[in-house]
Amino acid sequence: MVEESELYSNISKLPDDLKEQVNNYVEFLLQKAEANKRKPKPELGSGKGLIGYMSDDFDEPLEDFKDYM
Repeated sequence: MVEESELYSNISKLPDDLKEQVNNYVEFLLQKAEANKRKPKPELGSGKGLIGYMSDDFDEPLEDFKDYM
């Protein structure tokens, strides 16, 4: 892991246009990290009841593939 003082030292050596790029990238990473924190993690069984029914012949071969079987 990079020490903060080393990071600041390296950034300070960059030309201004590259410092701006580093800053933009850091802001992007911060937004990405914040978005990941806000995403709720799905709980086991949270989709229960979302599928109305399953056809009785669900596992049967499709008519479209009859020639290949």
